[in-house]
Amino acid sequence: MNAVFYEMISEIAKNIQANKDFLTDLDREIGDGDHGINMARGFSNVMSKLNVDEEMSISDSLKKVGMIIISTVGGASGPLYGSAFLKAAMATRNHEQVDGELLGIILKASLEGIQERGKATRGDKTIIDALEPACEIYFKGINEGESTIECMQAACKAAEGGIESTKLIAARKGRASYLGERSIGYQDPGATSTLIMLQSITDVLVRQEA
Repeated sequence: MNAVFYEMISEIAKNIQANKDFLTDLDREIGDGDHGINMARGFSNVMSKLNVDEEMSISDSLKKVGMIIISTVGGASGPLYGSAFLKAAMATRNHEQVDGELLGIILKASLEGIQERGKATRGDKTIIDALEPACEIYFKGINEGESTIECMQAACKAAEGGIESTKLIAARKGRASYLGERSIGYQDPGATSTLIMLQSITDVLVRQEA
């Protein structure tokens, strides 16, 4: 398994675990109150079944992560994030170098996978509100010749802005949509866990650069 990719997944798992209570508290306000618990359990299972010494392509690694997430993360998050990883697995065949091109492919495919599965658009108070602007800014930076780290840092900033926007809108998807206008004022847990993942990837890139 590609060592840098493994480090990225490991960093995501570590930071999801560190933010388990925070994510659960956010979800308690407008959802089932288990987002952090479910995500932490899912990525704990991922790390127990991934082996950096295993001979596996990045595409196959993404597929394995996706299947584990689907089978162990409850609620809507399992199918959504699982679909993201599986779509990314299909898109990254024959890509074995962790670079700006690969990360762009993963971001774009992940967004498409989540959109196809959840049928959400920006403004529905979901993962999309963080991931879509992150993707847009990432590719804008790539097209302007910025470094991969700079593009990922900008993507994280865009995701932060997306999270802030979810506080201002009523949910139109998932359990939170049952609250209607009462969901205004709360940030979306899924958008928040998306930012945690993006920041984790960025942190690994920065360490690799150093």
